[in-house]
Amino acid sequence: MTTSTLTRARAGDEQAFRDLTEAYRRELQVHCYRILGSVQDAEDALQETLLSAWRGLDGYEERASIRAWLYKIATNRCLNVLRDSSRRPEERRPLTFEPPEPTRHGEFLWLEPYPDALLEGVPDAAPGPDVRYETHETIALAFVTALQRLPPRQRAVLVLRDVLGFRAAEVATILDTTETSVNSALQRARATLDASAPPRREGAPLPSSSAERELVGRFADAFVNGRVEQIVALLTDDAWVTMPPEPFEYQGMAAIDEFFKRAFAVRGARTDRLMPTRANGQPAFGHYIADTHAPVVRGVGVIVLTLEGDRIAQLTRFGGAALLARFGLPRTLPR
Repeated sequence: MTTSTLTRARAGDEQAFRDLTEAYRRELQVHCYRILGSVQDAEDALQETLLSAWRGLDGYEERASIRAWLYKIATNRCLNVLRDSSRRPEERRPLTFEPPEPTRHGEFLWLEPYPDALLEGVPDAAPGPDVRYETHETIALAFVTALQRLPPRQRAVLVLRDVLGFRAAEVATILDTTETSVNSALQRARATLDASAPPRREGAPLPSSSAERELVGRFADAFVNGRVEQIVALLTDDAWVTMPPEPFEYQGMAAIDEFFKRAFAVRGARTDRLMPTRANGQPAFGHYIADTHAPVVRGVGVIVLTLEGDRIAQLTRFGGAALLARFGLPRTLPR
């Protein structure tokens, strides 16, 4: 940033403002997604952040960097969103079959997959000195899911400190609180995250590698053909199937075998299709089912795979045709 750029932006030069903020747009959107768990909410929070920054440039005192100032605005916008209990409808997307008894009933978590295309331009590592996680870990579904179980303020503190590496004093400024309060919230957040987060998955194939393509291809072939035994054979012993916001969660080969048998039993002669994409740094598919009244298949949601070695450790199904557009996928395809 140059003084002249800031001066021109304060004078109403929109291009100068874009020059000040453009480098941070993608990372700010990811930041909002980590806290909110929703792509749509993250996009809205980002736009509100930039609008607030544009209107409030005269109040920027230059005691912190533009980046830190933008994170202050974005974080507090996200906390405001989380305080608004009416921001999301309590809607469910019911399954099309009667599911078996789940391994456990999870929490009602509003969570959406994050398209990898939106990760382009996000730094691989945060510049702060106290980062505890690699960037790819903090966008993975397991981590984002664990974050959603934290109280909002603890969630914000943990992301700012352990993901982005801001110092405790900087976080206190961002949240208008004290360092003591920040350190206390961070300690509680870390304890909760350590207790609730699944173990880190080791040895996943490199993204888009031949090993990943081979495993993902075998899953797709088994899924579209309804071959339950072949799907189960690709799973780790402790694999999970989850379907946020539905609370049903299934763990282990026997439970997942029964789940897919019931799911595929309602297909009949119907043919499903999967269109490959990527979400949260993981292989994913747009899921389509045949329309009984037209020669097309219609999108019904997105399936994200979590891999471990040459096996699948988790399948996460997100219902809703509206998700497909975020991944550049059509709502319908020829049958």
